[in-house]
Amino acid sequence: MTRIASHRGGTLEFGDSTPAGFAATAGLALEEVEFDLHPTSDDALVVHHDPTLDRTTDRSGAIRDMSEAEVRAAVIDYGAGGHPLLLEELCSLYRDSRVDFRCEIKPGPDGRPYEDFVPHVVETLERQGMLERTVFSSFLIETHKHLAAATERPRLWLVSPPVLTQLGVPTVIKLARDHNISEIGVHVDRADRSLLSAAQEAGLEFGCWAAHTQEQIEKALTLGVKVFTTDRPSLAIAIRNRLQTDETR
Repeated sequence: MTRIASHRGGTLEFGDSTPAGFAATAGLALEEVEFDLHPTSDDALVVHHDPTLDRTTDRSGAIRDMSEAEVRAAVIDYGAGGHPLLLEELCSLYRDSRVDFRCEIKPGPDGRPYEDFVPHVVETLERQGMLERTVFSSFLIETHKHLAAATERPRLWLVSPPVLTQLGVPTVIKLARDHNISEIGVHVDRADRSLLSAAQEAGLEFGCWAAHTQEQIEKALTLGVKVFTTDRPSLAIAIRNRLQTDETR
């Protein structure tokens, strides 16, 4: 069965990386919650997509340059008055949930990995009892190197459309294998059966991201990818249930 991952806690249903969205996702009939992390100036781990607060909150500034208290004072737009969560709080929400973690390690505002960030994330997840339920992801091969040095947990390389076009499928697959990456994911609009087959023949798992419309969700499910992320988890669950019912008739 293709797995569903609620992207940033279901952005189009609950707002971008909101406490309400993460709490709702914990109770949904899906398999994964996708989230992103950034460090504060005092080394708290904040669950937030962008490296800055500018786009989705009432505050501005780079998270890395702000204290935990300053970041936590921000109010998330369309988030029912919610504030950015810490990783420890997210772990508490999901400790008794059947939904597992898909943790994206984000770079800073300059596009470069944060120094000594990955070991801190891994240690926190382990201490919170959630490391064994976590798959890590990143667009950056350099970050995958940091992850490989810090943990044996599965890693997903998010291959952007420009990288896929520039490198080509054979080189993408070779790089994944060279760096012991077990899974690649592409934008749903670039996913097709030939790419899926090429990945699987190389021993890689294959998924996609940004499946937000009914057409995109149906495409991911019909292709039979391992997992896809979506901003509309409730819609994805309904479509998967419908397709499974149709198959049994």
